[in-house]
Amino acid sequence: MAEDFLLVILTLDATIRVSVPLILAALAGLVVERSGIIDIGLEGKMLAAAFAAGTVAYLSGSAWLGLGAGIVISVLLALLHGFACITHRGNQIVSGVAINILASGLTVLLGISWFSLGGLTPPLTGSARFMSLTWPGAEVLAGTPILGQLYAELLSGHNILVYLAFLCVPAVWWLLYRTRFGLRLRATGENPAAVDTAGISVIRMRYLALIICGILCGIAGSYLSTGHGAGFVREMTAGKGFIALAAMIFGKWRPVPVLFACLLFGFLDAIAIRLQGVEVPLIGEMPVQFIQALPYILTVVLLAGFIGRAIAPKASGIPYVKEH
Repeated sequence: MAEDFLLVILTLDATIRVSVPLILAALAGLVVERSGIIDIGLEGKMLAAAFAAGTVAYLSGSAWLGLGAGIVISVLLALLHGFACITHRGNQIVSGVAINILASGLTVLLGISWFSLGGLTPPLTGSARFMSLTWPGAEVLAGTPILGQLYAELLSGHNILVYLAFLCVPAVWWLLYRTRFGLRLRATGENPAAVDTAGISVIRMRYLALIICGILCGIAGSYLSTGHGAGFVREMTAGKGFIALAAMIFGKWRPVPVLFACLLFGFLDAIAIRLQGVEVPLIGEMPVQFIQALPYILTVVLLAGFIGRAIAPKASGIPYVKEH
C-alpha cells in the first residue's frame, strides 16, 4: 500500500514538472488571443528562449542571466509577430508558422556554429541551472506516510520556475478579470471598434498582450534548458507549444480551466514515461514509439470528443483597421 501511494506521488511529481512549460505557454496564448491575435508561434518562442537561456547560462555561469536572455529573445520574436500581423496586418497563421520555422532552423545552425555539438549546448552545472528548493522540514518528514510524502516529494523539491508557473495562473486571472487593463484587453478581442471608439489604442493593447506572451514563453523555454534539463537539446520543445494551444482551447480561454487542462496533458506525458517497458495483458510490452506518441494521440481524442463547444474571442485572427 505504501509503495503504491509513493508511486502515485512520484507520478504526480513528474506531472507537475512536465506541465510547467505547458502552463506558461498556454497562459501566454490565452492572454494574446484574448486581445484578438492568434499566435501559433508559441513553439518557436519557447525553442528560441531555451537556446538563448542555455547559451547565456553556460557562458555566464548564471541561470538568472540565462532566464533574462530567454525572455528577451522571446519578447523580440513576439514583437516581430506583432510587426507582421498588427502593424502590417499580415496573416497571423503564416507569421506564427514563420517564427516556428525560424527558431527551429536558427537554434540548430547557431548551436553547431558556436559549440560544434550537433546543435546542443554544453551541459550546465552548478549555478548555471535552477536547482531544486527543499522546503523546511522536508527531509525530516520524508519518511512519514502520506502527509510527509506529500510535503517532501510533491510540494518540496522543485525549482523556483515551477512555483512561478503556478503563481502565474492566479496572476493572469487577476490581470484579466480584476484590472482595468484586463477589461480593456478582453474588450479588444471581442469588439476592437468599440475599444477604439472609447479612445483606447487597439494596437497598443495588442502589442502589450504580445509582450506578456513573450515573457511567459521566455520563462517556459528557459525552464526547459536551465530548470527541467541541463542544457539545450535541438527541438527540445517537442510540440509543447502546440499542446499548450490545445490546452488553451480545452480550457476555453480561462486561466483555471487551462491550468487543469495542462495538468491533464502533463499527467498523460508522465504516465507515458511510466508505461515504457511495462507488460500489458494480451498485447505484451508496449512499443516505445507508441508510448511516446500517447500524449499527442490523447490530446487529439480529447479535443475531438470531450471539449464541447469552445468559442474563441470574436475578433480573434482579424486584423483591425482603424475607421476614420
